[in-house]
Amino acid sequence: MELSTSGSPKKVVVLDYGFGNVRSAERALARAGADVEITRDFDAAMNADGLLVPGVGAFAACMQGLKDARGDWIIGRRLSGGRPVLGICVGMQILFARGIEHGVETEGLDEWPGAVEPLKADIVPHMGWNTVAAPADSELFKGLRPDERYYFVHSYAVHDWSLETANPALRAPKVTWSTHGEPFVAAVENGALWATQFHPEKSGDAGAQLLTNWIGTL
Repeated sequence: MELSTSGSPKKVVVLDYGFGNVRSAERALARAGADVEITRDFDAAMNADGLLVPGVGAFAACMQGLKDARGDWIIGRRLSGGRPVLGICVGMQILFARGIEHGVETEGLDEWPGAVEPLKADIVPHMGWNTVAAPADSELFKGLRPDERYYFVHSYAVHDWSLETANPALRAPKVTWSTHGEPFVAAVENGALWATQFHPEKSGDAGAQLLTNWIGTL
């Protein structure tokens, strides 16, 4: 169990904005040693050691639900103060500048540039287990073998990563890739903001280790 400096488990809020498998996320985080609360309460979300943003469904619907719950403001405020946020599945996708579904473009949170677009593959959705290619210095995948598999369920993804860090004093984002028909972004580690396209809470022991790694940074 990862403990805070006060000796108690790290407090993690699962943001409850109507889109996401909040109960499975709660169980997985609890198994990883966190003190978990499912809520959309502003103060609780702001004061937690970590905020997990789930997401299931359409990009536009998730963005609307997030705004209705003031989740966009919560995420922005936390990140402005360097407070950790983890996005999962569509909870990762909405962190990008825009999503394009059925020819309709929806603005995202624009924490990262780029568009979430349809996967180009023989079989869509991409549903099931797949490997990823993580950077050697990844903290998120620390202790995990390169041949580990993670559980994906999605029809859209980010295919191009364009964010560069020109200032050598700043740490460049760590981008993990996977392939289904074509390469796509599977995870990002960027300061206080981390995210995965796959579902760590459904990825067995590998996903549990990944969540433990995240909690260990809080």
